[in-house]
Amino acid sequence: MPDPANDHTLYIVHCTDTEGPLYESLDATFGRLLAIFDIDLKPSQDLLKKLQACEVDLNGLEEDVARVLHPRLINYNDTWDKIDVMLDKIMSPDFRNAFPDSDGNGWVYNWFCVDHIGYSINPRRKDCGFHNIFDHYNRILTDLESSDGLQFHFHPSHPSGESHRNTSFYLHDLKFFEILCRRIIDRQWFPSVNRAGFQVERPDSHWLLEQWLPFDISNMACDDVPSGQLDFGDGVSGDWRRAPNDWVIYRPHHDDYQVEGDCRRYIARCLNLGTRLGILDETEMRKGFKRASTEGATIIAFADHDFRDIGENVIEFQNMLKKIAPEFPNVRYIYSEAREAFQKAIFGEVKTPDPDFLKAEIEAQSIGTRKQLVVETKGPNFGPQPFLAIKTKSGEYHHDTFDFQRPFHQWTYLFHADTFEWDEIDQIGIGTNDTYGFSHVVNIKANSS
Repeated sequence: MPDPANDHTLYIVHCTDTEGPLYESLDATFGRLLAIFDIDLKPSQDLLKKLQACEVDLNGLEEDVARVLHPRLINYNDTWDKIDVMLDKIMSPDFRNAFPDSDGNGWVYNWFCVDHIGYSINPRRKDCGFHNIFDHYNRILTDLESSDGLQFHFHPSHPSGESHRNTSFYLHDLKFFEILCRRIIDRQWFPSVNRAGFQVERPDSHWLLEQWLPFDISNMACDDVPSGQLDFGDGVSGDWRRAPNDWVIYRPHHDDYQVEGDCRRYIARCLNLGTRLGILDETEMRKGFKRASTEGATIIAFADHDFRDIGENVIEFQNMLKKIAPEFPNVRYIYSEAREAFQKAIFGEVKTPDPDFLKAEIEAQSIGTRKQLVVETKGPNFGPQPFLAIKTKSGEYHHDTFDFQRPFHQWTYLFHADTFEWDEIDQIGIGTNDTYGFSHVVNIKANSS
């Protein structure tokens, strides 16, 4: 296996938190000023322009407020039509190939798709429903025969039911499990790379991700968190203060996702462009190139959102690249799909996934109405067990845990009175990742077993 330390390549991963259209009223924009800065002002377009120009005395917060209200940040794509116009431009061959990488290849996007579900109040007019955003992008990528990445993004539900509120606790409800159940059964798909919503991880999400997803590109360790912004800093929201900030990929500690330890999954760093904090600037890009030059294969990543102009961020990044890359002539830079970047930076190569890695069957012999599902993997599974998805004939989706026969290799699940009766079952799905980070899915229709 090639040694990543001898691969002086900078793998560039563009992560888009793919959330669909976003609307924000003028009142809501000023409401965010109150939430972020505790500044209460009467909304008006005239005042908005003055705030953007730093023409209002805010006791030293003028530049921070102007950054939050920059036209680039609040000129939202608030309909699918607007998003599609943007996508037509940035996914065109002319745009992708305007500044090729070291291998002569064009730009690569990674679409981390969220499902907006579990909300009763939706003032930002988000496209709510299972698969809505995933299907929109999957259809485009299929039509274009694109090699862009399609991965996983999750927003936990706020107790208020408001779709635009941030929270850190994944288990206010069970939608994390239902989304994955539906991805497996409805779309025959399972993720391998995660980006945390709002960059937020806590022990609950840390341990959940550790069960099934080998790669996590959520570390936003940075030094530019403005002290005047009340929704960040002091551990609020995305807390990565103790995490590595030098573009290293690390395996987290069981008790603290921010420090190195012996967990299975790998966490990479990802900063931002086109937003108000955690910015990937020239200093950060040089750090990435320097690490690739001296220590080998390195991932440098930035994130943005599809409800803003993605193209501006690509151009900004490439302008920095044109300036800094010549300073490191021994470093190649490659536009990369996220999973492949992890594999090359960690293992040194991208292998071919084994189509027979995951097998599942209902045992032919049964006792009465009891049926047993048997699941096996050809090699070690990434986590202690695959993800089990169950769809009932009534249309409900459920997740459950397996019985362990050979840890990391073989599991069973018995359908009986204490789980689900077999005659209730419509479909069973199993999703997992191997230790190399390839996803595998098997589905079984109950009436065919």
